[in-house]
Formats: sequence, structure tokens, C-alpha cells
Amino acid sequence: MLSDLPVPLDLAPMEAKLVAEIPAEPGWRFEPKWDGFRCLAYRSGAEVLLKAKSGKPLNRFFPDIIAVLRALPVERFVVDGELTIAVEGQPSFGALQMRLHPAESRVRKLAAEQPATFMLFDCLMDAKGGSLAEAPLAERRRALEALFRRFGKAPAVRLSPGTTDRAEARAWLEDAGASLDGVVAKRLDGPYVPGERAMLKIKTIRTADCVVGGFRYAEGTKLVGSLLLGLYDEAGRLDHVGFTSTIKHAERPELTKRLLALKGEGFTGDAPGGPSRWSTERTGEWVPLRPELVVEVRYDQVTGDRFRHGTRLVRWRPDKAPRQFTFEQIRPAPRAA
Repeated sequence: MLSDLPVPLDLAPMEAKLVAEIPAEPGWRFEPKWDGFRCLAYRSGAEVLLKAKSGKPLNRFFPDIIAVLRALPVERFVVDGELTIAVEGQPSFGALQMRLHPAESRVRKLAAEQPATFMLFDCLMDAKGGSLAEAPLAERRRALEALFRRFGKAPAVRLSPGTTDRAEARAWLEDAGASLDGVVAKRLDGPYVPGERAMLKIKTIRTADCVVGGFRYAEGTKLVGSLLLGLYDEAGRLDHVGFTSTIKHAERPELTKRLLALKGEGFTGDAPGGPSRWSTERTGEWVPLRPELVVEVRYDQVTGDRFRHGTRLVRWRPDKAPRQFTFEQIRPAPRAA
């Protein structure tokens, strides 16, 4: 039974704190930060549980991974890792989000067409059935590698690489945004600390100049809450790519007046909607604007030609013409084979 495992089923995964640089002092292990769903996996006999970082079960959305884990020759284990789905050779967060569908038939169709992969990076139970939560990372990693060897050939289960070489971690960080979400640093002597930000995460922060194609009001007010950002596609249409809400409170009244004076056409391609897999914005209501304003924003990740998260406003760019700004800014450059 799953309840007989030495790791509680309600365990909160260890978290990471965002920092600006890869730590330089000795004693750190570096791993790629995969762009997927964080997942704790428990198995006892025929019972398997996939648990998201939120604490919710993921079993019904990943029947392919459940089947793979249930078929492994090791009947009892607890591991921490990342669920990913590759599309054209690159991890796709959008494909993962599509799995969160209420219809079981749709989920099974997607699982057959685009099977998921479980990338392992920590082990919380040793071969004798004891908990490894208090053990240092170096010991947990040895246990994970031994467990992975016992798994045998299971292409859908992979072992995340790691290194103590800062230069190699820097190379991974330079790849972030194309196939990775950044780099994670963990203390080799550190225990597994549930729910605490005991790891470090490093991301490459980029900037882009975007056209303001509309805005949303802040909840319960008539003041601007967020700017809706756009870029021009190859056909010259302005597509919605994300939002920024980091506007100083004192500047909101004057900015609202300025924006209302530009009410007009707005986005001519993909337009903002309600909450989606790219956004947690609470409403579909927005005010379209003539595309005359340009802002520079900071962002960390792009998924499907959209900013994955909210961006941070850096500055206004009255010196630049809106028509200059296309998707070339945020699409990765072609990579050599």
C-alpha cells in the first residue's frame, strides 16, 4: 500500500529560490531546470501515485506514465522529478497544459500521440525501504542512480544529468529558453527539505520591446492594472503575446488618461481572451488601443510565441516606431545540428 511507504503522501516538494548568478563556491551540484510539471511519484506494488507541486494527483492526466511506472521491475520507490512532453524535439509546456483536459478520451488520445517523459532528479527512499529525506544530496543521488539502473530499459523514464562544474552549468544556462528553463543549484551536503526554498534556481532574463495593444483595469477600479503586449507577425498583424502589470501605483491615474486617449483598433491578429494556459489574467474584458506606444519589458520564458509568465516593465520607448517590433525578438536563433 502507498500509505506504508516511508515518505508521507502529502509531502511538499523541496522548492528553489530565484537568484541572479550561479554560485561560485564549492559544494554545489548543478542540474538543468526542465520546463515541465514538477512531480513526486510513489509506487507500492500495483499502486502508483503522481502528485503535483500543488498537492493534487496527476494520475488521470498522465495514464502513459502511470503504465510505465507500474511496469517497472522495482515495486517500491519514491522519486522526485519533472514531467515533460517533447514536440519536434523540444520540451513543450503547451503540450503539457493540453493534458489537463476534463475528458478522459481526449487525455488518452493526447497520451498516445505525444507521450510524456518523466525526468528523475531525486530519490526519497532507499533500496531497503527507508526514508532518504534526511540524507545529504550526494547520498540521495547515488541511490537514484542505483534505482535507475534497476529500472532497466524504460525510455519514458530518464535520469536528469548533473555536474559540479560551474562552466558546464553556465553552458546549460545559455541554452535556457530553447530547451531548458534555467539551472538549479543544490548543496551536495543538504537534506531534502519539504516545502522550503532550499535550492537555488538561475534563469536567463531577457528583454524585448513590445507594442501596447490594449489594457485591463485593476480589479475594482477604473485605473489601469495591466498593459497588453503585442508583436507583429510576418503578415503585419499585431498579435497578443503577454502582459505586464508592474506599474507604479502613483503613475496609474495619469497613465490611464493617456491610454484612454488612444482607444482604437487594438490587436489585428491573435487577440487577448480570458484566462488561458499562457495566462492567469482574471477577465476577458480589455480596452483596445491604437498601436502607438512601445514598452521594453523583461521576460524569462517564451512558450508558443507567448511570454510564459507576466513580464516586468523596464521603460517606455517613445524613441522607437511600433512597426519595428516582430516575433524575431523572442524566437530562438537557429541552432547548429
